[in-house]
Amino acid sequence: MSEGITVTRYTQDEATCTLDIISHGPAQTQRLGMRLGELLRGGELILLDGQLGTGKTTFTQGLAKGMHINEVVSSPTFTLLKEYPGGQPPLYHFDLYRLDEPEEILDLGFEDYFYGDGVCIVEWAGKADAVWGPELLRIRMRVINETKRSLLFIATGAPYCELLRHFQKNTYATVSS
Repeated sequence: MSEGITVTRYTQDEATCTLDIISHGPAQTQRLGMRLGELLRGGELILLDGQLGTGKTTFTQGLAKGMHINEVVSSPTFTLLKEYPGGQPPLYHFDLYRLDEPEEILDLGFEDYFYGDGVCIVEWAGKADAVWGPELLRIRMRVINETKRSLLFIATGAPYCELLRHFQKNTYATVSS
């Protein structure tokens, strides 16, 4: 898999950009999260998809570090949401693994978080695809082998494409052809 950012579709109304990265272990996955976290200013929606063991929580731990959150970050599998107000902006960490119906997150009032001033990161986001708006950053994580993981960043909307470009610059990824 190549590393680099490619604009796969760009029109005046909608932009989609992708970035493929291979992580060679949990420490690198966490560093990638940290680099992204350093760029976040609030209002971002980051969706994580991937099977168990792909590194979603590890990535989120790094993201929190990059946002200067010093609390221990763990997956909110049983509570669905953990709030980390220590950063500026705050981090809202969702885990939808136990969710049966997408509408449940609306019934719980979580929609206010998704369009607020904090940073929302959602594990198992695919369980609620019908709920997400048009602009977001999705990260699809896949196991390659025991230590390697594929992270496919898909930015939808001009602000998220710009975020992905800055992220690429911060991580020194090479541009693919």
